[in-house]
Amino acid sequence: MGAVVQLKQYRQQSEAEQWRQAGYAAIDQMIDKLKDKIEGQGFEELSEMLRREGHSVTGAILAEVLKSRGASQRAATTYVCEECGRTLKRQGKSHRRKLESLHGQVEIERPYFYCKPCGRGSYPFDQALEIAPEQKQYDLQRAAAELFTEVPFERASQIFQRLTGIEMSDHGQQEVAAKVGEAADLVRVLPSRQRVAEVIEQAGNGRVWRPVLVVAADGADLPTRPLAKGRARKRGKGEWKEAKGFRIYLVGQDRIEQVMSWHQLATEEEFGEAIRYAATLIPVERVRVARLGDGAKWIWTHLTAAFPTGKEILDYYHCSENVHGVAKVQYSGDEFKQVMWIESVMARLNFGEVESVIWGLQRMKPTSAEAAEEIRQLIGYLRNNAHRIDYESCKRGQYPRGSGGIESANKFICHVRMKRSGAWWYVVNGNKMLRLRCAFYNETFDEVFARYKRLKR
Repeated sequence: MGAVVQLKQYRQQSEAEQWRQAGYAAIDQMIDKLKDKIEGQGFEELSEMLRREGHSVTGAILAEVLKSRGASQRAATTYVCEECGRTLKRQGKSHRRKLESLHGQVEIERPYFYCKPCGRGSYPFDQALEIAPEQKQYDLQRAAAELFTEVPFERASQIFQRLTGIEMSDHGQQEVAAKVGEAADLVRVLPSRQRVAEVIEQAGNGRVWRPVLVVAADGADLPTRPLAKGRARKRGKGEWKEAKGFRIYLVGQDRIEQVMSWHQLATEEEFGEAIRYAATLIPVERVRVARLGDGAKWIWTHLTAAFPTGKEILDYYHCSENVHGVAKVQYSGDEFKQVMWIESVMARLNFGEVESVIWGLQRMKPTSAEAAEEIRQLIGYLRNNAHRIDYESCKRGQYPRGSGGIESANKFICHVRMKRSGAWWYVVNGNKMLRLRCAFYNETFDEVFARYKRLKR
């Protein structure tokens, strides 16, 4: 046993010495290259020069580390086919391949095995070290994703080259976005039930009451374009489509605590499936659920189906907008009367006196046909949402009254990236981008990227 341990230690020391020597040699070459270039350079220029040339040092060490990690695969003469179980023989000499990583270009050499009956070739070395089939490796792809989910692809390409010294075209980044976006399914984008429980536990520490968990939904219009039929054909006319989304968050003393977000250019049924799955991740017995939305019927249908218990709250500001709409046409030209009437109505709604407000609206004499229609719509709106209007009780129970949380999600998930000047999205690509942005804000991108790597094996 002692001899085995000593042999292992010797091999580790030998490997470490190889890495060290590779690094020393690269440093010597770098210094010889730079020693005549530093004269007259300022700090920024020197820093950039060393960052750029430093790839040669870390790249040389990385190449040696890869050799050590994959030594057994590099030395293998046989390999068992994963499809049929046949024992395959090594095909000729080792195959060389150049890789690009955050450490610059690295060259690897490894054996190749081919199963003729299965029509499948294998590089065990690549599989063991999780080397991407593309030239640009996963570390570059992941770094690019951090950029192209925040800024347009062209700008992301420029920033990427400036920060890494490595070129990655906007077209190349779009390909990465499409492939990683395929791996971003609902299960990976939304956090696990365990993670949700941890967030709720942290939010509930030191509180007498269970924390308030808000489930809010809304739509965000995004610019879309139908797929072109063939490369030579013109793309169809653009149209605005609604991305349906929900945000689930905890209400804190001075801020909200993100739990999860989900936005997609989807049908009502697809939205319903997503939020019902999200509901399975919430330990509802440990929170006080608040369902919050505007007057849209599809929102309340699916919020209620996913979370049958909880307090329903009509967004205060959406309600106020409807009241303002009546005042504007009923008391057109008289701002004083508009303000006085609005304050009177909202004060009564604040205490849940919906029937009183409806009674007053029914006896109001419209000043125009437009005013009559606005009054009629407001009466229907208040009747449909009467049980959701009691803002004073919300305040006492520390429930939110406004939909700022979901409106904010609409902005930072949808609008910031998707509603750029001149941008039009194919629905399939837009949904992939939305899923990736949700993954970053849900802090689940690691799970998405891990699945992406597994799917490529």
